Amino acid sequence: MLLAIDIGNTQTVIGLFGDEGEESDLGDGDGPAPAARSRCEEGLLDHWRVATNADRTADEHALMVQEFLGFHGFSFDDDVDGIAISSVVPRATAAFREMTERYFGFRPVVLEPGVKTGMPVLTDNPREVGADRIANAVGAIDVYGGPAIVIDFGTATTYDAISARGELLGCAIAPGVDISLDALYQRADALRRVELLEPRNVIGRTTVDALQSGAVYGFAGQVDGICARMLDDLGPSTILATGGLAATISPYTSSIQHLEPWLTLHGLRLIFEKNIGER
Repeated sequence: MLLAIDIGNTQTVIGLFGDEGEESDLGDGDGPAPAARSRCEEGLLDHWRVATNADRTADEHALMVQEFLGFHGFSFDDDVDGIAISSVVPRATAAFREMTERYFGFRPVVLEPGVKTGMPVLTDNPREVGADRIANAVGAIDVYGGPAIVIDFGTATTYDAISARGELLGCAIAPGVDISLDALYQRADALRRVELLEPRNVIGRTTVDALQSGAVYGFAGQVDGICARMLDDLGPSTILATGGLAATISPYTSSIQHLEPWLTLHGLRLIFEKNIGER
């Protein structure tokens, strides 16, 4: 089995993929395009989302992973034979790498320069492109082909443009939903944190309603505006969303066509398969 680990600035997502023929334990879920989603979910036995903590040691990560595997009656001594990692947090990368070598007895496939991805990166400095963005692009091309726009709602909201030939052309990066709202709460004494829910009305009649309207419709409008400008360059493209808050914002946009919560993990699985013989 394969553990795919995506280490973001705020959260770390871990997916457990079974061997060929094993059925996924995930339900159908909600959201658009369930048939298309199934390719990313194929073989995904379970998944876990935890807060990223760069101070955790390799031993602490091992304990956490073993507890997750234990939910299915698995252990890293007998059942896991591969680990793929994408990370934007170097200290966490080092800890997970050490955990893999010490407790699993093999080297992980870490998405970094020198790893085969099959994805040409045409930016001025390909080495500065986040590993999660490359994994997203690889997964998107596999499922939908190009051209495509991948929106990842993470600590930052990223908009990656992928050509019809499967090339990562570049990106737009905006402050993420959570950090934008955090900045608002910190700078405005009279405002408080609210849950991101469907606004009762675009014209809020309470402070809570007004904040929810501004947040949900504001970020949805950002998505539609940036995508419209990218489409002017790319032409007709598939637009898909992933990341922790994708399911919250996507329904209020007019441009997002597909919701793919496990896109990064799927891309990591594909990259692992390209590099499995070189560990």
